[in-house]
Amino acid sequence: MEVLELKKQANEIRKGIVTAVHSAKSGHPGGSLSAADLMTYLYFEEMNINPENPKMDNRDRFVLSKGHVAPALYSTLAHRGYFPVEDLTTLRKVGSYLQGHPDMKGTPGVDMSSGSLGQGISVAVGMALSAKLSGDDYRVYTLLGDGEIQEGQVWEAAMFAGFRKLDNLVVIVDNNNLQIDGQVDEVCSPYPIDEKFKAFNFHVINIDAHDFEEIKSAFDEARNVKDQPTVIIAKSIKGKGVSFMENQAKWHGSAPNDEQYKQAMEDLEKEGAALCQK
Repeated sequence: MEVLELKKQANEIRKGIVTAVHSAKSGHPGGSLSAADLMTYLYFEEMNINPENPKMDNRDRFVLSKGHVAPALYSTLAHRGYFPVEDLTTLRKVGSYLQGHPDMKGTPGVDMSSGSLGQGISVAVGMALSAKLSGDDYRVYTLLGDGEIQEGQVWEAAMFAGFRKLDNLVVIVDNNNLQIDGQVDEVCSPYPIDEKFKAFNFHVINIDAHDFEEIKSAFDEARNVKDQPTVIIAKSIKGKGVSFMENQAKWHGSAPNDEQYKQAMEDLEKEGAALCQK
C-alpha cells in the first residue's frame, strides 16, 4: 500500500477504536490510538498472514504485550478481514469474543492471550526460539508500552533474546511517555530505552511512530539484521488523532461519553476527508 492509503486505513482503525471503547463504556483509548499506525503497517504491509486461514503454520506471529490496548488490535483485525467491523461494538460485552484483553481461544487472528504486563514479550521470545529450533522461517513481533517496560520480566526476556541471537524477533516499544499514573519519566523512568536494549545485544532503531516512511524503513532494516533481535522504539502521541485526547494521561483508561464520542469522530472524519483530497 502507498503511504496515503496506509494513512487512510489507520484513520479507519482509529474510528473503530473510539467506537468500540465508547460502546463498551470502558477501555483504553489513549494507547490504542498511539499504536494505530504501527498496527496498520504490521497487518497491512509487514506480516505474512492470511485472514482466511488465521492459523496457517508459516504465518508471522504477533503478541500484544500491552494487552489493555486490545481495541487497537481488534480494530486492526476487523479492518484486515478477520471478523466483521460491526462486531467492534460488542467490546467487553458479556458473551462477546472481543474481551478487554486479547483471548487466543475465542478471537480470530489473536496468537496469544495477554494483558498481565511484562509477560507478552516473554511469550514472543519463546515463539521466536521455537521457530529457530524447528527451522521455521516465520517472524515474531511484539508491541510493548513504555510504562510496561518498567516490569523486570521484560528485561529477563530481552537478556535471553539477545543471548540467543533471535534475529527473527522484533520488539516494538510504543513510546508515548504516558502511563496510568502520569508521565513515564516521572513515575519510574526507563530512559534511555535505546541504551538499555543495546546492553542486551539488541539492534536498536528509533522512529516517529506516526511517520509511515520511517515505519517502513525500520521494519525493512530489521529484516536484514543478523544474529541480533531488533527493537523499534517508536516515539508516539498518546490519543493520536483525537484532539482532546492527545498527550492526556487521563485517557489512558477512560471511555468517551456521547458528546466526547461525537467530537472524536468529527476529528477523525475531518482527517479522513483531508486525506481523500490529497
